[in-house]
Amino acid sequence: MPTTKNAADPRDRLIFALDVPDATAARRMAEELGDAVTFYKVGLELMAAGGYFELVDWLLARNKRVFADLKLFDVPATVSRAISLLAKRGITFATIHGNQGIMEAAAAAKGDLKILAVTVLTSLDRGDLTDLGFQCDVEALVLSRARRALEAGCDGVVASGLELPAMRRAIDGRLLVVTPGIRPVENRPTDDQKRVVTVEQAFGDGADYIVVGRPIRDAQQPRAAAEAIQQTIAGLFPS
Repeated sequence: MPTTKNAADPRDRLIFALDVPDATAARRMAEELGDAVTFYKVGLELMAAGGYFELVDWLLARNKRVFADLKLFDVPATVSRAISLLAKRGITFATIHGNQGIMEAAAAAKGDLKILAVTVLTSLDRGDLTDLGFQCDVEALVLSRARRALEAGCDGVVASGLELPAMRRAIDGRLLVVTPGIRPVENRPTDDQKRVVTVEQAFGDGADYIVVGRPIRDAQQPRAAAEAIQQTIAGLFPS
């Protein structure tokens, strides 16, 4: 049985990655999904497409929760000001990258917004980390960044399900863990996500929330795919 208790409503534990070309497509997808999805991740693709905050406001007006996955990374003062502005918009989560100073600045400015520090992107493996100059293994780097995030005052981290067991053993249970790279079915050869887990594995190992994109978006019936995941979650977290 999962041990995580951080989400009040089990249906909120599914975050749909709204990775579509523009705001029009995003609204169309959200309308198709209806009440099968209550929580949306809105990221860089939609930011670059334009109409980002209009879309965020549109989702919030429909009682949806929003995860602004912008992975802010700049000098601490700039990140602080950006976070303080995001905090005024009714967004639930926002992501940051960076060192201790950046994380501390974001945490100090967050208000009711929950700050998630990115540990290691799920598209990276050991070979990629070597290319980037990291000599430690993936798990050691994830645990180090998670500890530093908690010390800095962040609310949680974004981390692969593969590192969840070690993280829950080593890190305070107060830390929220949002896990992307969820694949309810076998990973496709063309998928750029390398470190993936199933819904059951992620929650069983201690995730608080999961982020699912392509398995819903690219399904023949996206709403049915989302509802199938919600049924799995309901079985893991009976009310």
